[in-house]
Amino acid sequence: MELLRFATAGSVDDGKSTLIGRLLYDTKSILEDQLAAVERTSHARGDEYVNLALLLDGLKAEREQGITIDVAYRYFSTAKRKFIIADTPGHLQYTRNMVTGASTADLALILVDARKGVLEQTRRHAFIASLLRVPHLVLCVNKMDLVDYDQGVFDRIREEFRQFSMKLDVSDLSFIPISALGGDNVVTRSEKMPWYQGPTLLHHLENVHIASDRDLIHLRFPVQGVIRPASAKKFHDYRAYSGQLLGGVMRVGDEVMVMPSGFTTRIKALELAGKPLKEAFPPMSVNVSLEEELDISRGDMLCRPGNPPTASQDIDAMVCWLSDSTQLNSGSRLAIKHTTRMARAMVKQLHYRLDVNTLHRDEQSSGLKLNEVGRVTLRTTVPLFFDEYRRNRSTGSFILVDEGTNATVGAGMINGPAVDR
Repeated sequence: MELLRFATAGSVDDGKSTLIGRLLYDTKSILEDQLAAVERTSHARGDEYVNLALLLDGLKAEREQGITIDVAYRYFSTAKRKFIIADTPGHLQYTRNMVTGASTADLALILVDARKGVLEQTRRHAFIASLLRVPHLVLCVNKMDLVDYDQGVFDRIREEFRQFSMKLDVSDLSFIPISALGGDNVVTRSEKMPWYQGPTLLHHLENVHIASDRDLIHLRFPVQGVIRPASAKKFHDYRAYSGQLLGGVMRVGDEVMVMPSGFTTRIKALELAGKPLKEAFPPMSVNVSLEEELDISRGDMLCRPGNPPTASQDIDAMVCWLSDSTQLNSGSRLAIKHTTRMARAMVKQLHYRLDVNTLHRDEQSSGLKLNEVGRVTLRTTVPLFFDEYRRNRSTGSFILVDEGTNATVGAGMINGPAVDR
């Protein structure tokens, strides 16, 4: 069954957790004891209704304050699809958590309070979703019950957001009026909004086309480990390479090239959980056996001989800074993790800081602070094998790590190899 990952986003109190709780409740994805616990907590808080947002708010501080702080992941399925939901915070200071939740999403749900319209945080999250190349964007105008299901309110918000989205790189944009509290247009169609003729939210999630979002042309297989079960006599000469296929299709008998050595060989066998395969495709994690015994280790990459990724030590990238204790400056030295390859990196130049509200480029900025985004040139100690982020989100992304604390301090999207300006 096909899997869809989606993230919720938007300003604080727009109803993200309530919407996800409603989805889980109406698709009967909640256990009886979970629902009973939510009912008890809602009653203890003095709520006049069952607060479905409590299904997502797992931290004590979240339940006390009625806000989302950390990313909450939930899983459910229907007859058509399986879903992984990332409920991300709406507060400005937790923007980095939204980046984390949306980085692997196939679709982003951005909620807008019908009474407040498009806010600064709405634009910020829409821009980040665009920057992260989330292929599909859905704007849910929530709390339509509080504006008497007025079509004019929905049309005005839709047009305002559409005008803003023209500045972004958004390929698929949809609009749905909903009431998460009452369930209108979430799982079932609302009779209170007969003027809306589009699909319900769940119907859209079940049917949005995501198969073509994955790169099935350019073969990219970063080696994660070498499997040599020398202790078993039966497999004394067995050698395979494990990893996740990030692009292209692998078939038994296909010719492949190993980077960085450049040696070529053919695929002898493919395995998944000990069972042989004839072919593999993203995002499958498989074992690959080759006909030739080559020197291959973690961090190397298998690709097509005539279609390799870019190999470079100088990288042009956009970076989201995630640390509240340090900032990114020209000359900063950090560890970088790209696919399965680790290296050290130096920030050669900070070109500009991007204002995510106005999209203004501040070329006079001296550094990036928490939740800020900027364009940088990096120099790594060894070549990385990458594609442009717009072509492949997996081989075009990386994280930056503080070597002193081992904390992840930055997330990057590669524009391409750096060129001297």
